[in-house]
Amino acid sequence: MAEHPVSSKASRERRHMFAMTMTLTHLGTGSRGNATLLETETSKVLIDQGFSGAQLEKRLARMNIHPTEIDFIFISHHHGDHGGGALVAQKKWGLKVQANHRTAEELGLLPELTHYFDSLDIVRVSRDLAVLAVPIPHSGADNVAFIASHNGERAAIITDLGSWTDELVTHVRGCQHIAIEANYDYNRLMNGPYPYSLKDRISGRGGHLSNDQTGEFLAQVCTDATKSISLTHLSEKNNRPHLAESTVLLHIDEIFSGDITISLQDGPEKSHYIGQFEEKPSSKKQSLV
Repeated sequence: MAEHPVSSKASRERRHMFAMTMTLTHLGTGSRGNATLLETETSKVLIDQGFSGAQLEKRLARMNIHPTEIDFIFISHHHGDHGGGALVAQKKWGLKVQANHRTAEELGLLPELTHYFDSLDIVRVSRDLAVLAVPIPHSGADNVAFIASHNGERAAIITDLGSWTDELVTHVRGCQHIAIEANYDYNRLMNGPYPYSLKDRISGRGGHLSNDQTGEFLAQVCTDATKSISLTHLSEKNNRPHLAESTVLLHIDEIFSGDITISLQDGPEKSHYIGQFEEKPSSKKQSLV
C-alpha cells in the first residue's frame, strides 16, 4: 500500500488505477467534523458525515467528486461530529445512509433514504465492496467500527472508543490499512484546563483512546499484512501529531515497518491505496494485424 498527496493530477490518475485497489481518503477528522471517503472501481462511500453540506461539497471538490456521486454514507454513531451532516446530505442531494436503528432515530434521518444494519451485519455495497459493522464502546452510543473489504484486501475505520473487545481485535487483526483514533496525550489531558468530570469521561472506558492505548491496540492487531496506519481524531487541545506518532511507535516499532500518517481536521491531505495497482485497459481499439 502506498500513500499519495491529494491533488488534481492525482485525482485524475486515480480514475485509472482502481481495478485492483480500494482508495481511502480522510476528508477531515476531529471534534469539528469527520468523514472518510472509500472508493473502488465501482463504488464511492463515505464513512461518517459530520460536516455541513457546504464543507462536504468543498472537500469532495478537491478530489473532483460531487456529492451526488456518493453511493452510501455509513454512520458510526449519532454524535454530531460523525453523523450531524447525514440528514443534510439526504435532503440536499438525496443520498442514501446506512445506520443502525438508534443512530438513525437520534439523527432524525429520512426513512425513505435510510438503510438499517445491525452489529456484525455485512453490507454488500457493490460487486467489489462490502462493509462489516463491529460494535465498540463509546459513551452510551450504539457505536460501530467499519471493516471495508475489496478483492480480499481489508481496511478498518475505528473511531470514538475508550476501550476495545476481543471481538474487535479479531476482526481488525491483519487489515492492510488501519485508521484509528489517537485522541489525547494522557499528561496533556490531565494537566489541561478541562474540568475533572470531562477528563474522567474522555479517559473512561466509554470515552476516547489515548496515544498509549492506541499503540497497545495496534500491537495486538498489526501483522505482516498491515501496510499502513492513519491516526485520526486528534484532540486540538490535548494532543499533538508528533506525540501521537512517537507514542504509538513505541508500542509497534518492532512489529510494524509500514507508513504512519496523521489525519487532521482540515483535509483531505493523503489517499491510501489498498491493494495492488492494475492499469485499466486502454479504451482505444488495438490493431489485430
